Amino acid sequence: MTFRSLKPYLAAAAIAATATLLAGCAGGGGDAGPAETADPNEKVTLDFAFWGNDVRADLYTQVIDAFEEEHPNITVNESFLGFPEFWEKRQTEAAGGGLPDVMQFDYSYLRQYAENGLLLDLTPYLGEAIQTDPIDEKVLDIGKVADGQFAVPISTNAWGLYTNPKLLETVGVEEFAGGSWEDYTDWMAQVSEAGGGTVFGGTDYTGRIQNFEIQLRAHDKFLFSEEGELGFTEDDLKAFWEDGDAVRASGGVVGSQKLEEIYPLSAFDSAITASELTWDNFGGGYLGNLGEGYTELGLIAPPVTVEGAKDLYQKPSMLHAASAKTDHPAEAAMLIDFLINDPITGEVFGTNRGLPASETALSGATLEGLDAQIQEYEASIADRLGDAPPVPVIGYGSIEEEFRLIGQELGHGTISVDDAVKRLMDKIDITLNG
Repeated sequence: MTFRSLKPYLAAAAIAATATLLAGCAGGGGDAGPAETADPNEKVTLDFAFWGNDVRADLYTQVIDAFEEEHPNITVNESFLGFPEFWEKRQTEAAGGGLPDVMQFDYSYLRQYAENGLLLDLTPYLGEAIQTDPIDEKVLDIGKVADGQFAVPISTNAWGLYTNPKLLETVGVEEFAGGSWEDYTDWMAQVSEAGGGTVFGGTDYTGRIQNFEIQLRAHDKFLFSEEGELGFTEDDLKAFWEDGDAVRASGGVVGSQKLEEIYPLSAFDSAITASELTWDNFGGGYLGNLGEGYTELGLIAPPVTVEGAKDLYQKPSMLHAASAKTDHPAEAAMLIDFLINDPITGEVFGTNRGLPASETALSGATLEGLDAQIQEYEASIADRLGDAPPVPVIGYGSIEEEFRLIGQELGHGTISVDDAVKRLMDKIDITLNG
């Protein structure tokens, strides 16, 4: 098996064009039709693509080896890229009609690809090739679009705040004790001052749409409704990005130029920042990249916007889906089942892909160290968990990427907040309304 290395470049422009290109693909998934039957004597090759790093690639190798041993007639060719490059590659393949047989899939793109007829409706394989009893029905339903099951959740995760205890000990600053966003900004400034220009408190959190979303949710607002209606105003967005001016002025965050220099690593897993707001399943990758000498991370709830608000939620950390044009739908379904349900996936991955959604996969996991910490973390935020938002609108992935790119430009000081707001709102209007 071969792997494609992570490419140290940004694929923003191509990702931003994904919705436009996919709009030209065949619409709708159509009827699923009857399930095909796998022939155990037929030699089959499946292409499988995922995003991640060398750590995740090694884990997938172990699991795929076990699958091939159980199914000697099936060969799985794996490939991986960083997250932006992964979707650049997929949009190019979608335009040409040649997606991989099986893909690790992101919730943000599910509606977009499913409604454009690019994904295999797995409904006929549920309960047969793909076992569903081990997966909670509410979790399984996350992979549905309209009446079709176009993906199966691998796991669930939640937004959290990672910290680096070793770095904090080095600079002599205590862990963030929790509190408001202003408290977090002050704490980051304290870390950066103690770090003397080599260690920073964190990164500018206003560059991530997820931080905007949880602040909106605290005020009973949202990004988008099921019908694609906007759930926030220009004033909401302006206030959020104006907060970013204060965050950057505090001196508590690492500069945008440094972030570009170390890409595809982040500042957190490069041991430059002492904290990072992100999905809780990223911890294993962080520890792997931090390397020898790093055995633990801190993991606490994000800063509070409104006390008592249900601002957090669990979402699928990722899903598995198959191409609508795969020549081997039955075998693709078998691979999806193995990657989601087999106990070896829990044993090998732990929480690298999030807490396993399947009880059988979870039964194979020995949750120790960081894995147990993630499980405990998700239990600890139960009072802040609200209903998950609907499956993202078509084009959400390009909107999310545009938000990130604008955040970079705000960090460089090359765009004003007013211009940033106009640019994102224009992007949203074009994406949703054509």
